[in-house]
Amino acid sequence: MPKEKKITKAVIAAAGTGTRFLPATKNQPKEMLPIIDKPIIQYLVEEAVASGIKDIILVTRAGHHIMEDFFDNNRELEKQLKETNKLDRLRIIQEIPKMANFVYTRQRGHLPYGNATPLLVVKELIDPNEAFVYMFGDDMTLSEKPVTKQLIEVYEKCHPSAILAVQEVPDSEVPRYGTVKYKEHGECEYEMELGVEKAPIEEAPSNMAQFGRFIFTNDVIKEALKVRTGKDNELWVIDILNSLAQQGKKVIAQPIEGEWLTTGDPLRYLQTTLKFAMQRPELKEDLTKFIKENWDF
Repeated sequence: MPKEKKITKAVIAAAGTGTRFLPATKNQPKEMLPIIDKPIIQYLVEEAVASGIKDIILVTRAGHHIMEDFFDNNRELEKQLKETNKLDRLRIIQEIPKMANFVYTRQRGHLPYGNATPLLVVKELIDPNEAFVYMFGDDMTLSEKPVTKQLIEVYEKCHPSAILAVQEVPDSEVPRYGTVKYKEHGECEYEMELGVEKAPIEEAPSNMAQFGRFIFTNDVIKEALKVRTGKDNELWVIDILNSLAQQGKKVIAQPIEGEWLTTGDPLRYLQTTLKFAMQRPELKEDLTKFIKENWDF
């Protein structure tokens, strides 16, 4: 059996329609909406690169070429910045294409819709003996150690078929996400017995919600090719992981150290923007003062 490779690839699912943000997303993907001065997608790439990832595979759809342009050089802008002596800005944009090796592939319309569909798109780009990172293009994280790196370390210790990142959410949020039930006596810590997608609180197995950070092996891709669409006729990651768990494969639902922040709707997008702004020393003081002056808490 060939030796297992070190994890160096990340697949970012960025083929959604972003309908909750229309009209802003009419001509651009939601992943290109800014969090302060960088698009959402750049934060994901930075997290992956900080975790040791070298190759970024972006799964996009028709009309999303703006992401390809963003991670490429813009010679005209670079020339203008150089001529106007804005060298700090020049360095920032020149570093973007150097962050990783970028590969782009389209999610075609004949495939089913769902958060697992990009796995069908990249099946020929992943070697049979390598694990890879899988990221939802609109989920962000704040942590001292990158969340992706946390998952890679768990994988290297236990070598399961799959790892999904989870975080505890309040009862009111449970119906928005997939939640997991843990095995009582798994081989590895936090081994998953069952996952349920968007269940009412009274039917959910726990408050531990899955979010968009995973480590997958080829077992997941092979299972994605067999599993049928489920809830709302979509192809769900949680259904694939359930199938693997039922076959006796190790699936770990790993609680993360840090904070998961979603940009899935305008309210949560604004909350995430504020959270990230408060991490910026040059913004925090003035922003806090502005909020206190304009709103009575």
